[in-house]
Amino acid sequence: MTRNATHDPARRSWVASANAPGADFPIQNLPWGVFSEGDGVRRVGVAIGDLILDVTALEADGVLEPAPGETVFAAGVLNPFMALGPAVWGQTRAALADLLDEKTGERALPLVPQSAARMHLPVFVRSYTDFYASREHATNVGTMFRGAENALPPNWLHIPIGYNGRASTVVVSGTPIRRPLGQLKGPDDTAPRLGPSQRLDIELELGAILGTGNPMGQPVTTAEAWEMIFGFVLLNDWSARDIQLWEYQPLGPFQSKAFGTSISPWVVTREALAPFRVAPPARETPLLTYLAEDAPHNLDLALEIDLAAQGQGPHTIARTNARHLYYSAAQQVAHHALSGCAMETGDLIGSGTISGPTPDSRGSLLELTWNGRDPLDLRGTPRVFLQDGDSVTLRGHCDGPYRVGFGACEGTILPAPPAP
Repeated sequence: MTRNATHDPARRSWVASANAPGADFPIQNLPWGVFSEGDGVRRVGVAIGDLILDVTALEADGVLEPAPGETVFAAGVLNPFMALGPAVWGQTRAALADLLDEKTGERALPLVPQSAARMHLPVFVRSYTDFYASREHATNVGTMFRGAENALPPNWLHIPIGYNGRASTVVVSGTPIRRPLGQLKGPDDTAPRLGPSQRLDIELELGAILGTGNPMGQPVTTAEAWEMIFGFVLLNDWSARDIQLWEYQPLGPFQSKAFGTSISPWVVTREALAPFRVAPPARETPLLTYLAEDAPHNLDLALEIDLAAQGQGPHTIARTNARHLYYSAAQQVAHHALSGCAMETGDLIGSGTISGPTPDSRGSLLELTWNGRDPLDLRGTPRVFLQDGDSVTLRGHCDGPYRVGFGACEGTILPAPPAP
């Protein structure tokens, strides 16, 4: 995607908070979300500074008309708008930027303070697939369980590995996560037992949301896959490592990851991220041609994890960057569609845990504590895996001539339910 007037670093908004140094949501960002005021009707909006521009109201008033003769924002979900395709996404973004530009001048628009809004899941998640695209993460986990010489599976450098997760338990930031029950079996146990997970973990990920799809039976190129992506969210793939250890062979994760996946409420569009595209890491093994990229699709996106033990303030436990991903979102989508799998509006594609090359850039507690060997010190409170009452917050932003932020993706752990 070429840059256009919406990427102009000199552009300013008449919304003063959008121009503040370090603001996540300047006029060059304009991420999409769904909000309500209290228990009111859900409406589609874009973030500008510390406010939300009510796009549902703009459409009702005739100020915006992305689909002439149709209403796409009244449903209070982004899917109908996303299905209109990239040309309409770009035209609408440009129109919104013009409405908010200081050169246009302040005008009466339906603006709501973010502090007064309740955020909801921005899309109806049609399906959810999670990949395993960070070489550093795959190497760390493989080293723990198979040794350094056999850390990477033999297919890993050739194929984006993934599994199909549960769309029904994808939730918006701020939704509490209940500790899962599951079958557990330790190395010295003679039989499995039922109980709450004791090795509850996080996974710092980037989620790609598809705006358009492909017909069943029709593969796509990486360039076509990139155009199918509407935008990105932060994603926490909560994981029960002890349940996973017992269940994952031979078909991979199941109940250990089905209990909850959190995403940030604001969808940062692919177009907003165009200035921050970077080349992938170096490869010593050539990829098959269908995974070739004619343009860089990785993102220079700084990420961090905050962990707050119950009753304490947050402590930053890791910082990393999405540029480390070995397989881009475009490659993940192209591989997903290769067999003829039909991708659809609202599909969510998780990157897998994003880890960097240093110990403090690892994106999961499993890695940060090296499978429990090295507990974290949270101001005198040790943590290996998550305890009830702990809160985890993911944050991300791109830095350049201006900042494009994602906001926060937060979840707090509740006790497990009674066993059935």
